[in-house]
Amino acid sequence: MNPLRIMLIEDSPAYREVIAFGLSDEPDLEIVSQFSTADAAYRSLRGCSPDALPDLILLDLNLPGSSGLDAICPLKELAPETEIIVLTESNKEADILSAISSGATGYLLKDSSLDQITEGIRSAKTGGAPIDPSMARHLLAKLKSSPLQPDSETVLTERELEILKLLADGLLQKQIAEKLAISPKTVDYHTGRIYKKLGAHNAPAAVARAYRSGLLTGDS
Repeated sequence: MNPLRIMLIEDSPAYREVIAFGLSDEPDLEIVSQFSTADAAYRSLRGCSPDALPDLILLDLNLPGSSGLDAICPLKELAPETEIIVLTESNKEADILSAISSGATGYLLKDSSLDQITEGIRSAKTGGAPIDPSMARHLLAKLKSSPLQPDSETVLTERELEILKLLADGLLQKQIAEKLAISPKTVDYHTGRIYKKLGAHNAPAAVARAYRSGLLTGDS
C-alpha cells in the first residue's frame, strides 16, 4: 500500500523539522512537500497533476501573507479530495468554527503528542475528523446553542446513536472501539451509516446535523 502523501504548510522551520522527523518513522505516512506560506502551496498545487496531489494537508493558521483560515477554501478548490487538518497553537473558539465551516476535516493543537497527530492523520483518511478535545467542547457548545426542529425522518440505531455521542465528545474511531470493546472496522461501518443517514461527510458535519435536527441535545 502506498503511504499517505502529506503536504505541510508551516512557517516555523523548527516545527517543520519536528513534524518531518516524527513522521519519518511511520511507514504509511510521507511528507512529500513543505511550504512556509499558503501562496507557495497554491503555486505547487496548480502545477500538480490530479494523481500527484497530496492526500492530506497539515495547515498552520499563523502564516505570513494569507492566513491559514483564509487559505482553507482556496486549497479545497485546488485539491477538492485532499483532507485538511489544522495544526495550530490557537485555541480560539472563532478559529475552530471558521476552520471547520470553511472545509477543514480536523483541528489539532500543536501541544498534541506525536501519537495524537499521527492517529489524527490516519483517522482523517478513513472518514474520521480529529479535533482536540478541548476545542471540540467549543464547537459543540456553539452547535447546541442553535438547534433546529427534530427531523423525524432520520432514525439511528441504538449503537449508532451511542457512537455518535462519542464522536460528539471528540473521541477518535480507535478510541471509540476501545471504549465500546468492539473492532475499529465495526466502528468504521457504523460511522459510515451515520454519515449516510445524516447526509454528512465527516464527524463535525454529522454532529452538527445531529444537534440541529434534535438527535442530540445539550443533555445527551
